Amino acid sequence: LLGLSAAFVFAAQMLNFPVAGGTSGHLVGGVLTAVLLGPSAGVIVISAVLIVQCLMFADGGISALGANIFNMALVGAVGGWAVYYGVSRAFKGLFGRVLAAAFAAWCSTVLASIACAGELAASHTVRWSVAFPTMAGVHMLIGIGEGLITALVLTAVAQARPELIVEPTGSASSRPYGAVAAYGLLIALGLAVFISPFASESPDGLDQTAEKLAFDSQATVVVPALMPEYKIERISRVKLGTSLAGAVGTLVVFGLSWLLARALVPKSGPKDVADIAPPQ
Repeated sequence: LLGLSAAFVFAAQMLNFPVAGGTSGHLVGGVLTAVLLGPSAGVIVISAVLIVQCLMFADGGISALGANIFNMALVGAVGGWAVYYGVSRAFKGLFGRVLAAAFAAWCSTVLASIACAGELAASHTVRWSVAFPTMAGVHMLIGIGEGLITALVLTAVAQARPELIVEPTGSASSRPYGAVAAYGLLIALGLAVFISPFASESPDGLDQTAEKLAFDSQATVVVPALMPEYKIERISRVKLGTSLAGAVGTLVVFGLSWLLARALVPKSGPKDVADIAPPQ
């Protein structure tokens, strides 16, 4: 499931949705993966996605990889999980868990943006008094989309694997994962191939902030990527190139995360369900 989650998050991150003021946002997926697989696995999933985005598509940049992992994998997944754990203890049943996850997803988006604002200020790129309200303000809106998507995905997962969310049994389920992984990977590929070419082309929250505060010109290419900005040079049709790049990226992320899971996850089970749902 770790590889499947990473493939889905990668594909979903290609689907930018429009936000107010000519800005777009996309799912980060830290809380989503932490709720389903636990915070440790959430860190691995988001880190794998960011590494592939950086090296293959110049999305994020190699010099910013550490900061991105800290903001989205650590602050996003672990910080969001902490919010989910605390809030979900006040609710019972599937609806309460989904509601807690949606709120935690919103919080994680805002917290990650605040961390990014702090890094911009610490690097003397822009003053904290300017970076904080600008980044936090736009990501409060983007976080609404993060929360809604998280809630929708968890609701769908609960129909097929409810024990991932609402059964703190302390042991992994014995149901086979093969069919779930196969269908899930097909869904991720479908998103990357058929939906991503039609995603919003507006700049995301950070890019919009960089343009607004005039520090976007400081970005430089350190390591050339294979398919920069999800485009393939030899393919003149942009949407087709995006589809193929998305498919390749989805499969690479799936493979990388699967290898990480084989190396890091105990063979006794894909996860500990007690790490997924807090005690009643």
